Amino acid sequence: MLRALRRVVHPTITSSSWNGQFIRLEVISGKNIKVPSERIPAGIYISLHAGSNRRWKSTIGILSSDESLAWGDTVTLSLHKSPKFSVEIRAAFELDQMLGNGEVVGKLKISCDALRNHGNEPFDISFPSVRGVHPSLTLKATILHDCENQDSALLDSIVECQIVQDTDVGHERFATYVKSKRVTLLNDAVKHFQLVLDQCPVGHPHRAAALTNLAWARLEGYIQNDFQDIDSITSLFREVLALRPQGHPDHPSSVYHLTEALSWRYNRERTAAYIHECAELCCKLLPLCPEGTYLHSIVAGENGVDYVIRACNNLPTDGSDEGIHLRRVVLELCPLGNAHRPTALDELAQAVEARFHQRGTIDDLAESIQHGREALSLCPEGHSERDTYLNNLALSLVYRFNHQGNSDDLNEAISLYEEALRLRPVGHKYRDFSLNNLGPALHSRFNQRGDVNDIIRSISLRREALTLCPPGNPNRDTTLNNLALALQARYKKLDASEDLDEAINLYRDSLQLRPHGHPYRHTTLHNLSSALCSHFTETRENEDIEEAIRLCQESLEALPSLHPSRYFSYGWLQEAYLSRYQVQHNLADLWLAVENFRLASRHPTQGFPQRIQEAINWTFAAERHSHASALEAYKTFFELLDRHLSTRSSIVARREAISAFRDATTLPVDAASCAMRLENMRDAIELVEQGRGQQWSLASRLRSPLEDLKSASPELAHKLSEINKRLSDAHGSTGSADRAAADRAAVQYRRLQAQWEDLVAEIRNLKGFSRFLLPPSYNDLQAAARHGPVIILVASQYLCSAIIVPTSGEPRHVRFPSITLTHLEKLKGDFAREIRLASFMRPEETRKELQVLLRTVWDEIMLPIVIVLQRDLRVTSGSRIWLCPTATFTSIPLHAAHPFRTKDDGRHELCLEDVYICSYTPTLSALIRSRQMMKKRVTPSFVAIGQSSPGAGQGEALLTVDSELELVRKLVPATANPTTLSGDDATRAGALDALQRNTWVHLACHGKQDREQPYHSRFAMKDQPLTLLDIMEKDIPHAEFAFLSACHTAVGDEETPDEVIHLAAGLQFSGFKSVIGTLWRVDDSVAKHVVEAFYKRMVKGLKDGGMMDCTKAAWALNRATCAVKTKVPLEQRMVFIHIGV
Repeated sequence: MLRALRRVVHPTITSSSWNGQFIRLEVISGKNIKVPSERIPAGIYISLHAGSNRRWKSTIGILSSDESLAWGDTVTLSLHKSPKFSVEIRAAFELDQMLGNGEVVGKLKISCDALRNHGNEPFDISFPSVRGVHPSLTLKATILHDCENQDSALLDSIVECQIVQDTDVGHERFATYVKSKRVTLLNDAVKHFQLVLDQCPVGHPHRAAALTNLAWARLEGYIQNDFQDIDSITSLFREVLALRPQGHPDHPSSVYHLTEALSWRYNRERTAAYIHECAELCCKLLPLCPEGTYLHSIVAGENGVDYVIRACNNLPTDGSDEGIHLRRVVLELCPLGNAHRPTALDELAQAVEARFHQRGTIDDLAESIQHGREALSLCPEGHSERDTYLNNLALSLVYRFNHQGNSDDLNEAISLYEEALRLRPVGHKYRDFSLNNLGPALHSRFNQRGDVNDIIRSISLRREALTLCPPGNPNRDTTLNNLALALQARYKKLDASEDLDEAINLYRDSLQLRPHGHPYRHTTLHNLSSALCSHFTETRENEDIEEAIRLCQESLEALPSLHPSRYFSYGWLQEAYLSRYQVQHNLADLWLAVENFRLASRHPTQGFPQRIQEAINWTFAAERHSHASALEAYKTFFELLDRHLSTRSSIVARREAISAFRDATTLPVDAASCAMRLENMRDAIELVEQGRGQQWSLASRLRSPLEDLKSASPELAHKLSEINKRLSDAHGSTGSADRAAADRAAVQYRRLQAQWEDLVAEIRNLKGFSRFLLPPSYNDLQAAARHGPVIILVASQYLCSAIIVPTSGEPRHVRFPSITLTHLEKLKGDFAREIRLASFMRPEETRKELQVLLRTVWDEIMLPIVIVLQRDLRVTSGSRIWLCPTATFTSIPLHAAHPFRTKDDGRHELCLEDVYICSYTPTLSALIRSRQMMKKRVTPSFVAIGQSSPGAGQGEALLTVDSELELVRKLVPATANPTTLSGDDATRAGALDALQRNTWVHLACHGKQDREQPYHSRFAMKDQPLTLLDIMEKDIPHAEFAFLSACHTAVGDEETPDEVIHLAAGLQFSGFKSVIGTLWRVDDSVAKHVVEAFYKRMVKGLKDGGMMDCTKAAWALNRATCAVKTKVPLEQRMVFIHIGV
């Protein structure tokens, strides 16, 4: 308070002269403290007046939320000089230097005699009513002797200046105005406050207080419609806030004043910017208002933050960065337990979802789902808003399914929609929304699974929705469009032309309700275009296709260049051009169709599944019409698929993603055949390598040797190694049964993947690293043939032939004139039948039919290859060759090709295994990687793992396993440190540990290839099976050799044979450079003969202290199968194959 102070100095008082002439008055507390003007006080203080110029003030106390406060201040009163005095409760509007004496809350006169009557006990005094309640104080009076009067405060003498007087008059006039609503009083208050401000120029210590008083009075006039100039009022409060920055005692109240002005301004003008700023300020203000204080109760109350939250939640969804920032601010205002939190979460979810629709960023959609899940969790069964949050979360899941193709999202969405529909029975005002949401979700599932019941129910739901949206209903346009989509889908499935006719009519009705400028007009435009294309195909009426093209062009004109929906316009436009080309055969239409294939598949803001499907369709169209863009289409497909799979963090999730494209299983070989037909063998090899085994390729990126990179940049090599580890560790976390946890893990994985991509891009800027971790070129892949040629056998609907990758020079194309894919499929079936029948024959019986089949393989497939190897490439007999079969070739025992004929001189014609030592490799990269890792050889250790009595449900007992293990243990030299794991010790964990600890492994047990879920292929152990997935998750760089004496260990997945997903390949991926696996069921009673012959040849010629060499395994197997011809029937010799180095 601006004043001149003069301390009244009292002489020392002796007990004899002033005994009992002083009272120490303690101001203990107050309650029911309301301010007449309804302003929010900075604090409350008590003032005692004794005469005209003697006054005492208590400290300024902070009012609590229940309008009470405590002081504990004391003052000493002289009974001689102050027999009577007045007590005032005053509101202070500054915690810093006070301007004036504040506003009077209550005033009472009291005598010292009255105080003495209460003795030494607390007592209450009550003041006149303020806003319906009586403020009161609790006091305590103590009679003092002079010796006790040492530390008590005394009365001050006060002289007040003009600006104090004007300020106090302004407070008095303003308080009276608030009660009476007489404008003259307001004008008088404003006049006095303006006079004060005029005396407080810039730099004056009380300018902020003067500004606040004036601004608050004028704001009240604005609220009561007595003043209109809200601009200047807001400006005054802004100036105050600038004068009271963070840390100033009055900063919180100054922020509050500005929020009030902005809230009232928004309330009148409805300009979103004001409530935006208000929310930002509230977010800063709340932490500055301690719990329990009156200011906190007002700020957090119904007319404070609650009003701001409600106002923000009523704003339209805004997917801009600013709009999303606002939603984050509002959510910060709604901590756990706040009633508005579910709505704030839902509004933020919708805002980031809107941004996803604008930009196509999948993390926005993931965030939307995360917030939607939390909002739903806060609305349990019985909550009035549960149906809304169910629908909103389900819609986000559907969008993510459309973008990423994960069926779990679609299934969860349908479940949520079903629950929401149950909560909206017939008669519910929002039932049409639920019908319109569940219908499209079932439509999507129909597209995925082909179950006609889904599309029938979808149509039924949409028809009901249409009855609930009569003409004039704002949702009728959407309902018409949705029903048309479902009818069009049923037309494509059942070829019901009446469905197509109805769909076209419904699209036209919807289009009429979506005039130019309507945000969803483009959707109906390209949907109607697609229906007209179908109609044109049926009727050949030119006006249909002309209109279809025109509609798509209009939809493109309505959309910005990066809008995700442009993808659909491109897609339907290519269909229109292609349809017209197929009828009119104008090459210009074919070129236009291809250009729109290109634009659709490369549209950056659309999800990968749609773009991949477009690329697939492009390959089909280009092949069907012999268009030169076919090779480009295949390359686009592989690039998109690779990027799509890289977003999936688990091995199983990647396979599910691949399996979703059911019509793309042949594309790897079709792409290779396309390049081969163009006589571009290098491209063919690169494409078949890129297309096959993508699972292994993606996973291998995280295990690539970094020696060369360490030499060039140790720092980048270390960073890449660390992020590879983090990505590997993240694989398992995304497989959680908790969908919310899985979503969070997936977001984290994508962020790590983005960091990985940025780091790899930086590495590629290094000299000599421009192709680092890119799909390998032919020059890179030729390293696979360093120790012998690799023969890639391509089985495509367009061409069946082979490519030989030589040790040096150009690849050679070997044609199979009489072999088609149909022939190969029959050959595959014949082999399966004859091998099954052979298992019922006696060992000594000749397998005649099997010999006929092997003769076909020799004559039609392997002999042409051998001729080129010997005649053109000069590959000598006894050399090693590697077979890399694709598609149907993977199911044919190529290594066992045999003429089974006698020459004129009586000698038997040589078979393939007489001429060359055959090995297999899943991919060229796998062979290269194994060779690179051979540099890391360590001290050998050998373990023989066997399980003769597997756990329940894993197979019957194997009687010869233990004897096989003993045989192997005896044959393996002591230098290999052989050990055995069998019986109760051969558990899943025990076997996995043994695989990691040893360099050489022999496995004798039941093996099972799971053809539906190949990653569940397994070895039977005592407790539970050891699966392919278990093996793949381990990185065992020191491993060298594994002999898999079990069934079906080298048989791939029939659905995706070019993924070569089997147990032997899994072991090779984990680090084993050389693996012997099996193609079908092994007869354990005769397998021991092959095992014995194999190990005898592996150790043959070893000197004392010598170590076995895993690169001899192919030769040893070749010699072993020849050696046991008289003991082991043909199909049991053929069953073993060698994979790797």
